[in-house]
Amino acid sequence: MGQDMKKQKPLMAQVAEYTSLAFLLPASALVGYVMAYFLDKAFGTHFLHIVFLLLGIAAGFVQLIRVLLRDTRNTDNNGA
Repeated sequence: MGQDMKKQKPLMAQVAEYTSLAFLLPASALVGYVMAYFLDKAFGTHFLHIVFLLLGIAAGFVQLIRVLLRDTRNTDNNGA
């Protein structure tokens, strides 16, 4: 009984949070590609778009995993 019981988020807040995850991966990949596009134009190269696209995808997956781990850890603590 000494543990702080956190209130569960409202349903619409949960829906909004998980909907944002659907945009997370494509948005991070797009940001990486757009950055590389301008860097390729500035430096006259043709390979940076691949590198930054992969970095954007990796960053998206890292953030996705962080959010999912946080949420599963919170549900495990609330269920105990």
